[in-house]
Amino acid sequence: MFWQTTNHRIDLSWPRVMGIVNTTPDSFSDGGQFADANAALDHCKRLIDEGADILDIGGESSRPGAAPVSLEQERRRVLPVLEAALALGRPVSIDTTKAELMAQALALGVDIINDINALNAPGAIDAVAAHRSCGVCLMHMQGDPQTMQARAIYADVVSQVREVLAARVETLRERGIAADRIVLDPGIGFGKTVEQNFELLRRQRELLELGHPLLAGWSRKSSIGAVTGRDAGDRVAGSVAAALAAVLNGASIVRVHDVAATVDALKVWRAAGLTAAASRNSQ
Repeated sequence: MFWQTTNHRIDLSWPRVMGIVNTTPDSFSDGGQFADANAALDHCKRLIDEGADILDIGGESSRPGAAPVSLEQERRRVLPVLEAALALGRPVSIDTTKAELMAQALALGVDIINDINALNAPGAIDAVAAHRSCGVCLMHMQGDPQTMQARAIYADVVSQVREVLAARVETLRERGIAADRIVLDPGIGFGKTVEQNFELLRRQRELLELGHPLLAGWSRKSSIGAVTGRDAGDRVAGSVAAALAAVLNGASIVRVHDVAATVDALKVWRAAGLTAAASRNSQ
């Protein structure tokens, strides 16, 4: 299985690690650390040295209750970092919900649009459909970052997430976006309770029936804190455990802050033959 993107055809026959680069002052885990463009680029280089396969660069916090930022502010935060990161030789993803910024990023040569809003904003599908080959990650979210945790109501969270993602895939395919460009993300922590997040992890393989690779984003999230009792900055072990569990249950990409620890864990799994077993389980 491959993920077709602008400049890379990413081989998903083994798990890939997407390193998080937040250029925001208010992200839940590392807000403010990389708000300066030079600091963000240095972080990109460090993540590549640690083994990141993909860089995911974002300029708007999506933590619960986060206030939206303007298009101009988000542009100032991410465009210089994206342009510089493209020279580093790894696939580069932009984490945004704004169609205008998607189009600008794609014009720079960005590989992937990673949208927590699953291209629901006006013009977002147009921006992706107009491009010949960029990759896209569609995430499930109940509501928006301001309201989502008040809307975590499901009869069956897995079935309902699957239904929403299936509908979004159908819409993209109708617009001519090839299947091998599309990756799906169940949206851990986005309008779900702790119990619902772990139910999605336990039954994650049900989402593979949609026929697209899965991206899992558990890194440092509050559900890990809920079961470990640890603050966001002290959730490395829990985050790695969640990433491995996601891979075991069929995820092809894990989006993480702690790249070195995750890469090391996957190397040990690979040496033990466990990543190959997980790959077979996802097919």
